[in-house]
Amino acid sequence: MKERDSKKEAAACFPPGERTMKGRNGEDEFDLEWADDAVLSPDNGIPPATLHYEVTPQEAGRRLDLFLAERQPYFTRSHLQKLVESGQVRVNERPAKAGQRLKAADQIVLEVPPPARLEVLAEDIPLDIIFEDEDILVVNKPRGMVVHPAVGNYSGTLVNALLAHCRDLAGINDVLRPGIVHRLDKDTTGLLVVAKNDLAYQGLAVQIRTRTLKREYLALVEGNLAVDRGSVDAPIGRHTRHRQRMAVIKEGRPAITHFWVQKRFAGYTYLTLRLETGRTHQIRVHMAYLGHPVVADPLYGKPKNPFGLTGQALHAAALGLIHPRTHHPLKFSAPLPADFAAALESLQQKLLP
Repeated sequence: MKERDSKKEAAACFPPGERTMKGRNGEDEFDLEWADDAVLSPDNGIPPATLHYEVTPQEAGRRLDLFLAERQPYFTRSHLQKLVESGQVRVNERPAKAGQRLKAADQIVLEVPPPARLEVLAEDIPLDIIFEDEDILVVNKPRGMVVHPAVGNYSGTLVNALLAHCRDLAGINDVLRPGIVHRLDKDTTGLLVVAKNDLAYQGLAVQIRTRTLKREYLALVEGNLAVDRGSVDAPIGRHTRHRQRMAVIKEGRPAITHFWVQKRFAGYTYLTLRLETGRTHQIRVHMAYLGHPVVADPLYGKPKNPFGLTGQALHAAALGLIHPRTHHPLKFSAPLPADFAAALESLQQKLLP
């Protein structure tokens, strides 16, 4: 096993609330990567329209995409950037760029496109449903299931299954991710909440952005951490060479993960983790950054493991939210998958005091 870098670990681990290590770029803003896909998009059924805005003196100097995101809350910044790139946004009747700075009295025109046609097929795939009512559905996702269609995975996804189960789901969010508010990696198991209508979608999206939707994970990682609880505050972005991987980089987006040690074994640590942000592969990247990759992680650790796991030992075990219609607090939990539980059982003889 690779020897732990104790200096780096000590610098990045500390008890939550006692100290905060800024991201390497010095930023502490909150801008969830998957939340960019989680707020109403141009494909959500909003009718096509031409929207006009005038920049006020107070708004002068702002980036165009930020200005539009504030003025038009039905669309996310990432979708607005796509509209700018496709030529559907003009500034003073001229083609615009997402990052251009605005001046007072600038005239902005946003062309809202018609909804795209849904082409993802419904498939009769069994779902492990933890909770369901007229507004939301909470599902326990198995290992190996992709959340939504993408290149190379147009069938067999959670969305394909949801379209068969919820006949009216089409049109909520965009064409490939109807109802999807947040995601889990293909081989990460556990809880996901799905919106069944626009009211639920907007309510859940707000909770994600304001950090009131709580997500708690369980993970088995390589080695033993130096502290019993702590946080990692280190920015995450696309790896400069391996484009399918993420990494802690100076130019990355702020990312914060809190963790607590549950059990220590010879060579392994069992953790509870809580996300404050939601970057792609965040827990996997942060644990690898500390020198303690998640067990069986094929991208950031060692895919081969003595437990027979076919994917990372990472499970979304608990989910807390406010119901978007009733406003009642709800908490859900899901047991560990059988292979993860068996791995822990096999380690009991190596339990450390």
